[in-house]
Amino acid sequence: MANFSKSNVPQFSVDVYQNEYLPEGGREVNAIATVTSTGGGTVGAAVSAPHLYSAGQTPDAAVAIMVDCSGSMDYPPTKMRGARDATAAAIDAVRDGVHFAVIGGTHVAKEVYPGDGRLAVADSRTRDQAKQALRKLSAGGGTAIGTWLRLADRLLSSADVSIRHGIVLTDGRNEHESPEDLQASLDACAGRFTCDARGVGTDWEVKEVTGIASALLGTADIVADPSGLSADFTQMMEAAMGKEVADVSLRLWTPLGAEIKFVKQVAPTVEELTERRTEAGPRAGDYPTGSWGDESRDYHICVEVPNAELGQEMLAARVSLIVPQPDGSAQTLSQGLVRAVWTDDMSASTSINPQVAHYTGQAELAQVIQQGLDARKSGDMDGATAKLGRAVQLASASGNEDTAKLLSKVVDVVDAVAGTVRLKARVAEADEMTLETRSTKTVRVKK
Repeated sequence: MANFSKSNVPQFSVDVYQNEYLPEGGREVNAIATVTSTGGGTVGAAVSAPHLYSAGQTPDAAVAIMVDCSGSMDYPPTKMRGARDATAAAIDAVRDGVHFAVIGGTHVAKEVYPGDGRLAVADSRTRDQAKQALRKLSAGGGTAIGTWLRLADRLLSSADVSIRHGIVLTDGRNEHESPEDLQASLDACAGRFTCDARGVGTDWEVKEVTGIASALLGTADIVADPSGLSADFTQMMEAAMGKEVADVSLRLWTPLGAEIKFVKQVAPTVEELTERRTEAGPRAGDYPTGSWGDESRDYHICVEVPNAELGQEMLAARVSLIVPQPDGSAQTLSQGLVRAVWTDDMSASTSINPQVAHYTGQAELAQVIQQGLDARKSGDMDGATAKLGRAVQLASASGNEDTAKLLSKVVDVVDAVAGTVRLKARVAEADEMTLETRSTKTVRVKK
């Protein structure tokens, strides 16, 4: 594990936004916890000088790039060329001292560089060698992404580092292993490294790619045109190089009689965390958040509290950011409190906190987009129109302009405020896949 000294680790803060007032008989408390890490100084450095560390700073990261080399990557040939160029661009963004490897993925996983079950240590020489090795990549074979992930896990675990990260690029469906085999690989790799996933072109399965990123606490996106891969891979690698603290968990403690109903990340994307809880002592549970650099994320926490008399108040939950230590203990990075106060003041108890209301809408927005697209695929045009109309309404109300633009490529908007839309007769496959892939991206509360 890393040594979390104040000199090289971002400082964490937890800010809780809620309406703590409950009416008589009220038992559900909702809060938004904004977690911010600042002062690591890595993100800017990664962008401006990716091979430089500040004085005394030791690289503490390993990364594995998994490139789809299945036969479909040759159609059109620009796809394989784009993948090679993108991987080369990502390698250029790997900082000196960081451990790295390149994996070629088909129905089996092969080490492209450095080989022999090892990781290379990045410097100008090894980066050049890795880019030379990329020139030998050719397309042929099937697709079994679980085998790629398991090889990445073996390689990444060989490095004595705290930040372990993977990047997966695929252009097709995972047809050469069962869904159960892929899920078993994801279960085996979860918590061992984070992973970003990208689908290139339009022949891949959105739910497979987003499922990989979700299970491994990374990002997912579409790159419809292979020419956009290099810029995307560079950005992904720079973000990975900006991570400084791994294995951060959201620890929620509740008093006797109170229970966590759900926990979900709501910004920058919607990610359900409720079922990922691991017990952490009496009435406490940990929810994984992955690796952090200089960034901010929002979490929606819902607590069911025991009934109480008017005028009473209680601590509904304590929110802590924790990281594991080598001796098995946990270091607390920051804390926040969720409160409950029972009142007969109707104006106080019925007021919805703006942050809670906003993110409740953003979570619904992600859900109705998925439901609308599923209905459209199944031929339920009335259901699709209703759900996507509601999505347009929610995107308009919350100021989520990016999602509104994506929706406008799938439906004709008659009245955004009312959510009145017409399904487009013809929709480009890339536009529909982009909307589905990015449906969970949210915007923050308008100031």
